[in-house]
Amino acid sequence: MRIATSQYQSLMNQSLQANQERITHLTQQMATNKRILVPSDDPVDSVRLARLAREEATVQQYRDNIASIQIRLNKTEGYLSNMSKEIINGRDQLVWALDGSNAPEDLAAMVTPLESLRESLFYSANTIDQEGNYVFSGTLTTTAPIKFDADAPAGSRYSYVGNTNAQNVVVGNGITQAANENLKGLEKLLNQLDQTTDALKKPGVSPNDPAVRAILTANLDGFDDALNLVTSKIAVLGGAQNVIATLDANHANVSLSNKMAITDIGVLDMGEAATSLNGYSTALQATYKAYSRIGTMSLFSVL
Repeated sequence: MRIATSQYQSLMNQSLQANQERITHLTQQMATNKRILVPSDDPVDSVRLARLAREEATVQQYRDNIASIQIRLNKTEGYLSNMSKEIINGRDQLVWALDGSNAPEDLAAMVTPLESLRESLFYSANTIDQEGNYVFSGTLTTTAPIKFDADAPAGSRYSYVGNTNAQNVVVGNGITQAANENLKGLEKLLNQLDQTTDALKKPGVSPNDPAVRAILTANLDGFDDALNLVTSKIAVLGGAQNVIATLDANHANVSLSNKMAITDIGVLDMGEAATSLNGYSTALQATYKAYSRIGTMSLFSVL
């Protein structure tokens, strides 16, 4: 049977091209250490890898959200802890003020520290984070939560203008965590402190005066209410941080499992690839030699 020169050349070119393409593919696999470069390399495992990659991206987003929230909750807890200490100190001051043996001068001396406490609590309630947002205004992060009206009478100068809505962040499948806080209720204490300092500034003020004593007693109760407000929020924040820390650890385990599965499915067996590459290289060299040798042959050379 005779083979036409054109047919022979076409077959040899096809063989050379196929070997070269396979060598190129193997080289790319070895360079990236990936067994699957395109879905056609393994359609079934390609789908599995795509699902694992999608799940890993989702888990990583959960972990990023948790890391961001942990920073915010930790800072918020710190602000509230400082406020609780100030409230406790102010309560002690009121207990002292209610002592019936205090002279007017003693009560007048308490005005300055109580005013400083009021201003400190007001400033803390209107704390701004590093992004310029108010920490305790609910979701109205561009609005100062507590407003001061100098023209209003004592006892009504402070008002809460934020809201109590939660800014929920997804931290798991169907799980959200509020990343913000509010201090609605603290304005009551500030107004009571305002009334107290005004009352203590009056000449000849006496802790045994029923009107003065009523203001001081109401303020003392206000300190208790504010302390309960702040400490309850601290407890909630602490519990939330424990929960999301546990959740983050679970996500870390899932992420590790995903990465191991992705490696097991997609990693290239270097030994097998090297053997295959060597085989295709040998076949390519042999084809070139055969093509070169046969190309020099002619029917006239055997006549």
